[in-house]
Amino acid sequence: MLKRLASLATVVGLCLAQPAASQVPLNPVVDDPDATLVEELVVRGRLPGPAWWRVSDGDTTVYVLGVPSLAPKRMEWDRAIFERRLEGANVVILPFVNVRAKVGGSIGTAFNLMRLKSGGPFEERLDAGTKARFVTVRSRLGQDAKHYNTSNPLAAGVQLAIDYRDRSQLTNMDPAKLVRLLAQRKGVKVIEKSYDLGPQLGGIIRTPASTGRVCFDEVLAQAEAGPGVTLAAARAWASGDVEGALQNERTYERCLAAVAGGRSYDERTKADEAAAIAGALKTPGHAIALVPLRPLLAQNGVLERLKAQGFTVKTPGEE
Repeated sequence: MLKRLASLATVVGLCLAQPAASQVPLNPVVDDPDATLVEELVVRGRLPGPAWWRVSDGDTTVYVLGVPSLAPKRMEWDRAIFERRLEGANVVILPFVNVRAKVGGSIGTAFNLMRLKSGGPFEERLDAGTKARFVTVRSRLGQDAKHYNTSNPLAAGVQLAIDYRDRSQLTNMDPAKLVRLLAQRKGVKVIEKSYDLGPQLGGIIRTPASTGRVCFDEVLAQAEAGPGVTLAAARAWASGDVEGALQNERTYERCLAAVAGGRSYDERTKADEAAAIAGALKTPGHAIALVPLRPLLAQNGVLERLKAQGFTVKTPGEE
């Protein structure tokens, strides 16, 4: 169960912004740190396959592939441009979305997990109408009432989102998983970063129940609707349609932005990703970086931070 709940924390750093047209906007109690995009960066790619941005200084270029926060497992995409750029690359930087229970914090992590997984079946705390909808959805996902033993509405919503995504064959690890494999085969250095899981679980506990319930209701609605929005966004991403790719399903990404400590986590991951790209620019030649689309393109996002440091940023339309 710890491994499954780790999935919720991996997405804290992928706090996508602006709601898709098919989604119901969240209640104002849910604050979104990436709510505004830098419009001039949202440009359709001119080359075949997904869109690339470029960050450069005098003698180095980092090719930045904006990747979906959620996509079908083993998603097909045109890798010709990627494989060409992988040749001779100094390094490949993967999205900074990994989490783990650090040795020193494992006791605290386990304690927080036990607090989240207590209180009896969550559905017993719901009104009759919502309970009926929830039972229908969890039954379709193959889960019983005890699987959602918690008194915390945000924990219940996050667990429901994980189950829905698992059953729908959706993942937040592609295409990074494939990119890692291809880079390793070519002997190209791969940079990844992991964050401690414990604070994210503790943050869920400290999040107000009113905020958690708003999030639970939206996740429930998304699970009822199915993966159509995500599948359409994945097709758009694969064809270089950045605006279409940004319409991805983003239920618990927005919810997790409201978790206590979610803002500082978001800030840390963006700063770390920008620093990794800036570090790659110190070595002449070229490198590749994968960054989730919303943190990449949002105001005060990764590209804006790099531009503020004096690096040249070019869009997919300038290829």
